[in-house]
Amino acid sequence: MGRSLYPSTAVTPTQNTDQHVTVLAFLVARFPQIPEEIWCERMRQGYVHWEDKSLIDENTPFKANTKVLYYRDVPDEPVIPFEETVIFQDNELLVACKPHFLPVTPGGVYVEQCLLNRLRQQTGIKALTPIHRIDRDTAGLVMFSVNPDTRGCYQQMFAEGTVKKTYHAVAACNDDSLVGRRWLIENRMEKAEQWFRMAIKDGAINARSTVSCLKVRSGRALFELSPLTGKTHQLRVHMESLGYPLENDRLYPVALPQAADDYSKPLQLLAREVAFNDPVTGKPRHFTSTRLLNWTG
Repeated sequence: MGRSLYPSTAVTPTQNTDQHVTVLAFLVARFPQIPEEIWCERMRQGYVHWEDKSLIDENTPFKANTKVLYYRDVPDEPVIPFEETVIFQDNELLVACKPHFLPVTPGGVYVEQCLLNRLRQQTGIKALTPIHRIDRDTAGLVMFSVNPDTRGCYQQMFAEGTVKKTYHAVAACNDDSLVGRRWLIENRMEKAEQWFRMAIKDGAINARSTVSCLKVRSGRALFELSPLTGKTHQLRVHMESLGYPLENDRLYPVALPQAADDYSKPLQLLAREVAFNDPVTGKPRHFTSTRLLNWTG
C-alpha cells in the first residue's frame, strides 16, 4: 500500500445543509466507505489540505464551496496494459488519445493508473487538468488545460456546448437501408435504480444527440455520433434506445455481472474528433484520434 503522488479533490457544498461542524465530518459523510480514523491519520500526516496548501486537521471548521485536497491510499491496483498518445501540446492545451479501459481521473481501484496521472508523470506538468471527461470504457480524445490562468476559458466552451464532438461506434445490424440515415434523439436522462447506470425518464429534455449510420457490413454497422449535451453514458443510452446497443457494452441494455476486464472485448465507442474556435488564440482547432475501432468495412 502506497500513497498517490497527486491529490484528489472534494468540493464542499455551497450550503451546509447537513450542518457539518468540521471538514472531518464532511469527509466522513461524503465518503462513508472510508473510516473516520483513516481520515484522522491522513490529517496527522499532512495529507489533507486546502487549495492554498494550508493543512486541515480534525478540528478545522467546515467552509462552504471550497476545495479540499487529499491524497488517496494506493493499493496494488491493476495495470492497464495499453498506452496513451499525446497528439498535441502547447502552452495552453494538451490533447491526448487514451486507450479503452483507462480512466481519465482517479476513481475506484484506479489511482495512479489513470490518464491524468500518467500524463503528469510523462510531462512533469503538475497543473495539468482535464477540461472534460469520457468513460473509462471509451477510447479517444481528451483535452487537458496546461495553463491555470486560461483554464476557465476552455471549460466555458464545454459548458456552453460550443465544442463539436464526434464519436464512432459499432453495433450489431443487418439492415443495409440504414446507411445514410440520420437520427436526432432528444429525451430526459436520469440515474437508474442501479446507481452506475442511466435511464430515459419522463420530463423535460436534458439529453440530445445526433446519430448517423455510415456503413453496414457482415451483420455490423458503423455509426457516427455527436452529443449535443453531456449526460453520463449519453451515447450508450441513446444507441440502446434506437435498438442498436454498442458492441461489448457491459451496462446497456442490461448490466452484466461484475468481472475482470476482458481486454479482447473493448467497448466499440471512440471519441474520434473535437473541433472548436480557440478562446485564447481565436483560431479554429480540429483534432482527430489516432485510434481505430474494430471495424474493417
